[in-house]
Amino acid sequence: MSEPESLIAFPCDFPIKVLGLRQHGFAQAVLEVVRVHSPDYDPATVEMRSSREGKYLSLTITVKASSQEQLDNLYRDLCDHQMVSMVL
Repeated sequence: MSEPESLIAFPCDFPIKVLGLRQHGFAQAVLEVVRVHSPDYDPATVEMRSSREGKYLSLTITVKASSQEQLDNLYRDLCDHQMVSMVL
């Protein structure tokens, strides 16, 4: 049986939201994971937003996605990172 076709047309710009506790090194750790899967990612484009109480930080990272496999691997590595609470 073949792989199901993706609903996403590649290549494309694909936003990923990463949430975690606001702590030293969180953004840098997330960007290190992203650069493994998207070496051309420009960290200057990351959007950061604190939660209302300031306890959490959300990062919106828009990568140039070339395949579903690339996105799956990126999501998996982000979800597995100890500093990351959620990936959307």
